[in-house]
Amino acid sequence: MGMIFEERRSEKGFSLIELIVVLVILGLLAAVVAPNVYNKLAKGKDQIAKIQIKELEGALQLFSFDVGRYPESAEGLEALVRNPGNMDSWKGPYLAKALPADPWGRPYAYRCPGTHLDFDLFSFGADGTEGNEDDICNWK
Repeated sequence: MGMIFEERRSEKGFSLIELIVVLVILGLLAAVVAPNVYNKLAKGKDQIAKIQIKELEGALQLFSFDVGRYPESAEGLEALVRNPGNMDSWKGPYLAKALPADPWGRPYAYRCPGTHLDFDLFSFGADGTEGNEDDICNWK
């Protein structure tokens, strides 16, 4: 009877070697898959920023049609959701929701007049520093 008990006990569990092998395989899979997932996530954030910039450009166009000019740098993008002064021709808000932050949680940068176009609208990208190749802007 003792021998039958021993056989059943060994059939129910995993040995330490088997568990280590499974953990090593999972670790190798994670090492291969994780960088690909991270790259896809980074590209996704870039795409979100591009879409939001296009949405903000459309709102700025509507503001310009109503007011006759784009918001000045001092008024900023806030002029799309709140009347920057007693402008009778302002018919906003020009955004359906609140002013969005970029995918990295920072506000979009806005300059008017712009150095590239009538207005410059951009995100500093993942690093948060202006002038790097990861900047996402309306003039590229």
